[in-house]
Formats: sequence, structure tokens, C-alpha cells
Amino acid sequence: MKDIKVVVVDDSPFSIALLRDMLTDNGFDVVGEATSLQETIEVVGKLRPNIVTMDMTIPGTDGIECTKAIHSIDPNINVIIVSSMMDDEIVKKAKKNHACGYIQKPVDPEELTLLINRIMADDELFKDLDEVYYKVYKESFMDVFNKLMKTVPEFGKESNSDVELVSRGISVVMGIIGKYSGRMLLDMSYDTAEKLSEFALRRKPKNAEEMLNIMGEICNMVAGNASSVLNRKNKLLGLRVAPPSIFYGNSINISKAELDTTTSSVANTQFGEIYVNVGFQRRSGEWMSNI
Repeated sequence: MKDIKVVVVDDSPFSIALLRDMLTDNGFDVVGEATSLQETIEVVGKLRPNIVTMDMTIPGTDGIECTKAIHSIDPNINVIIVSSMMDDEIVKKAKKNHACGYIQKPVDPEELTLLINRIMADDELFKDLDEVYYKVYKESFMDVFNKLMKTVPEFGKESNSDVELVSRGISVVMGIIGKYSGRMLLDMSYDTAEKLSEFALRRKPKNAEEMLNIMGEICNMVAGNASSVLNRKNKLLGLRVAPPSIFYGNSINISKAELDTTTSSVANTQFGEIYVNVGFQRRSGEWMSNI
């Protein structure tokens, strides 16, 4: 990763000294500091840092107004709010004004370092993810099936095409957030879902709701386990899964993913076919704070 230039904005000389030492010790280039709005404008305008750490308490103004001023100079400068306060209203304002992260004082050096590196991770990280993600999610799918169903599905040919498809009847979508956002989608017929549920429960599902809940939890296990494996490969990814969304009906279409990379294939199981689609986009799906 290239050298990362940082400007520290804080009204406290003590906090500036702490952050400067902390950042320098962890390999960052602290190129400047500021204690007011005017100094911030002058220093940022002259030095054009990659990162600005921003206190919320600035004489005559606040960190939000300073953040606005920085982005009027260059909207690509990343601002991390570093403040002793972290109530919901302040966090909401920071997000609204395009701060890219928020960390609370007293600052933990490891947390701040990881946060900055995650924000600044470049194309190489996405390339690394692109090379391995589908293999990891596919292996997670097979592992979950092996543990729950005592069988290992076989996967068909992989495809990178992103086209609208007709659902088999039930689609379970897991949102993925972190350094990069994405989704995992499992699509199957009612018959396949019912057979899966019956085998997992050792009885017939009580109703459609119970069957759908089981499909959602299986999807959650697959996506969660795979995301954890990827995080262990590179902690900068910071991947997390959102609760599943389940769509079902007789005429459901699977929309185009519109992601920067997407891969799909069909898993042939003893219960029927399951379409597996996973993809990611470069844009971050998670506002980053306290790692």
C-alpha cells in the first residue's frame, strides 16, 4: 500500500501529540496539524492528505463544518471523526456529511491503524478478493451441507454473466457488508426446500414459514462461514452478513446483480438443484467505526 499522508485536526495539543505519535509509530506520515477551521482549510488545501482525523470540538465551529470545508477542497479526502463523544445524533450527522469513519477517544492504536488501512485499501485488495471469493463461498456451501445433510453437492459450470433470471420459486438473499459490499443468493424450488427442511428437521415442516426460516438460516450459515474465512485471509475486508431477505412466488424474477464481479453455478444436491450466486462491488457497504 502506498504511503498514507495524515493531517490531525484537534483543539487539544495533548490529543494532537498522542495521535501524531500513535500514527507515526504505526507507519503513517503525519504531514500536518490544525486546531481551527481556518487552519484546517489552509493545511488541507496545501498538503492534500489522504486522511484527516477530525475532533468534534473545534473553537468557533465543530468537526462537521470542518469536514464540509475539507470536502469542498477535495471530496476524495477521507475524514475520520476522532472524538470522546459518540452519541447517535453526532454519528448520524457525521455519516450525512460523508465522514468515512468514527472512532472514540481514548483511541486504541490497533483500531485506528486497521480503520485507516481498511479505508485506504486499494485495487489490489479487491483483485485478491475477486480471485478467491467464489471458491470460498462454494466450499462453505458444501461444508454446511455435509454437516447438516450428510451429503456433499456437486457444482456445475461457473458463469460470470450478470443477467435477469426466472426464479425456481424461492430466492434467499444475504447482503454482505464491509470494505466491499455484495450479496449471496440461493434460489431453489418449493419441492427442494421442502425436502431439505424435512431432512434437517427429521420431520415435515409445520408450515411454509418454518420451511422458509430454515432456508434463511442455511443461507446465513453459508454466507457467514465464508465471510469469516475471507476475513481470516485478510482482516482489512471486515466482511459481515445482514439478515436474509426471502422472496417466493410463482413468477419471481432474479434481477441483475449490477456488481463489479459476480459468479454463479448450480449445486446439484440429492434434494434438487440450488442456484448459487455471489458477487461484490468496490464501494464500501459499511460505514466504519470502532472496528
